[in-house]
Amino acid sequence: MDPKLSYDEAVQGVIAMARIAGSRGWVPATSGNFSVRVDSATAAVTATGANKAELDATGVIEAEIFGVRHPRASAEAPLHLVRYRNALSIGAIAHMHSMAATVLSRRHEKAGFLRLEGWELLKAFSGIKTHETALDVPIVPNDQDTDRLAELVEERLAGFDKAYGYLIAGHGLYVWGADARETIRHMEAFDFLLTAQLHEEGFR
Repeated sequence: MDPKLSYDEAVQGVIAMARIAGSRGWVPATSGNFSVRVDSATAAVTATGANKAELDATGVIEAEIFGVRHPRASAEAPLHLVRYRNALSIGAIAHMHSMAATVLSRRHEKAGFLRLEGWELLKAFSGIKTHETALDVPIVPNDQDTDRLAELVEERLAGFDKAYGYLIAGHGLYVWGADARETIRHMEAFDFLLTAQLHEEGFR
């Protein structure tokens, strides 16, 4: 892949995603992380411990997609970088801890996926043209060894025809798109759909 963005442009995409997530309450207590691909070798990624609601360029690092981990990289950086390695169409990734995503990820963990079906807002995802469809969102068990978890995620994703994100049980949601703008749309769509699903199932 040829470079699509300058590093500064990628940083601005990271900041935009993080601040939106922060303003919506999706990244409490400095949780969550965000990244934008610069090219086939590098990505701009939020640094560990950064306050996402008030993120600026000092809270973003340049990470190697293949290579040594940056000293300021968060523990969850491998989950971003392995996605960039395995899916060249992905240009940006967001990780959020919204309430609906976290609760539903535990509720449906044994099934291994959460089915979103019949909702009009499914059409917010690129490539989906009708509400008369079902989107299965993979769920993987949590693991503090994020290198191992990243490999498990990739194994699980291989079993799904289409995926715009996945859930980690008791943890939260990863979502991606072709660029930061599309990823923000997918973030908002997932939050609405997961909240609607939680309401429909009942807060039990």
